[in-house]
Amino acid sequence: MNTVIAREPVTAATHTSEAAARTYRKIAWRIVPFLLVCYIVSYLDRVNLSFAKLQFMQDLGFTDAVYGLGGGLFYLTYVLFEVPSNLYLQRVGARATLLRIMTLWGAVTVLMSLITSPTHLYVARCLLGAAEAGFFPGVILYLTYWFPSTYRARIMSIFLMGIPVSGWIGGPLAGWIMHDLSGLHGLRGWQLLFIYEGLPAIALGITAYFYLTNGVAQAKWLSDSEKAIVLADLQAEHADKSVTSSESIGTLFRDPRFYAAVFAYFAITCATVAMSLWVPTLIKGLAVNDLRTIGWLSAVPYLAATVGLWAIGRHSDYRLERRYHVAVSLVASAAGFILLGFTGGSVGWTIALLALAATGLYGAIPVFWAIPTSYLSRSNAPAGIALISSLGCLGGFLSTAIIGWVKSLTGSLDLAMGAVGLLLIVASAGLLIAFPARMIQPARANAS
Repeated sequence: MNTVIAREPVTAATHTSEAAARTYRKIAWRIVPFLLVCYIVSYLDRVNLSFAKLQFMQDLGFTDAVYGLGGGLFYLTYVLFEVPSNLYLQRVGARATLLRIMTLWGAVTVLMSLITSPTHLYVARCLLGAAEAGFFPGVILYLTYWFPSTYRARIMSIFLMGIPVSGWIGGPLAGWIMHDLSGLHGLRGWQLLFIYEGLPAIALGITAYFYLTNGVAQAKWLSDSEKAIVLADLQAEHADKSVTSSESIGTLFRDPRFYAAVFAYFAITCATVAMSLWVPTLIKGLAVNDLRTIGWLSAVPYLAATVGLWAIGRHSDYRLERRYHVAVSLVASAAGFILLGFTGGSVGWTIALLALAATGLYGAIPVFWAIPTSYLSRSNAPAGIALISSLGCLGGFLSTAIIGWVKSLTGSLDLAMGAVGLLLIVASAGLLIAFPARMIQPARANAS
């Protein structure tokens, strides 16, 4: 039995746009800030390896190739468990799902402080990927239970701010922990980093179980009229979709749009992993050796991306346009990645181009997710969202492993970053071709 989406009949919506706006604002303030904090912690635990690397590479004698493979293995198990996790969310609800996911990944992050060999690193990253699998697509699916498509780009923009916010918090925080606290409790700075950033995930997972509501019908903090507004809007949206709820998951694999979405997210993941796992190394390669300085410099691109992510998502909802907002943003990001090889070692130009790359990249992500969620049927949405996310996340494994290998061979990240930029350009063209505007254009009603 599905415990997440209400099945009782809902009468046609007779509400005003003002009443709808008040209702969705109330829902947003109730659930989105908490989910944002969860995602910030999620991303901190996923990419704190990039800062820990600056110390444990010397402590443990690892090479860039070992680091690259360890960073990438996260995505293999993440892919394997992502779809089952999203399907299971439909059965048990978001509360129990987030409790399981967050407590497990927090525990694994803490245990990463004990690694002493490449094998330990590989096993820990595989376990972390399996534990965290399902969090991101689960939240994307969960948001579709509360918001119609006209609101999703801006809502997803707020949630996805967790990525750049974790960047501008995580950099200085990691630099401080690793530099100023190293030696506390007899532990190195990188060990303390894993412990201190893993414990909050456990606390948030327990909080999620008691704070969140599985769906609109169970929300005691909404009035009956507010519930009716949301349920009527969502039901009308599902009725307007060209695919019916009786379709099987097999229809996804016969739809060329599915593969275009997977490839686009594959390219996006390659770029986000290149940004999150290699920027500290890139900055250190500019003869910047102080850990605190590296942390602060790495935060600058994410500060720019935070503003861009919010502005692009909001403008997309205002104009009710998705395709070109994604495509133009990805091309701008591509330019930043490609031009990194032409800075001549300048710290200022490198940080400016990283800011351009981050702004375009992270600004495109929430608008991208408004595209597949706008055409997938209700029955296919859980598996479809998870499949796009998980198959696209294979880019995380390939990107990290290949970048590490290229860095070991050439001593430079320029060639790999340029390749990431070209991949983003191809992905943006594929999306424009695969998704005609009429297919994913949200209705203007209640879009205020």
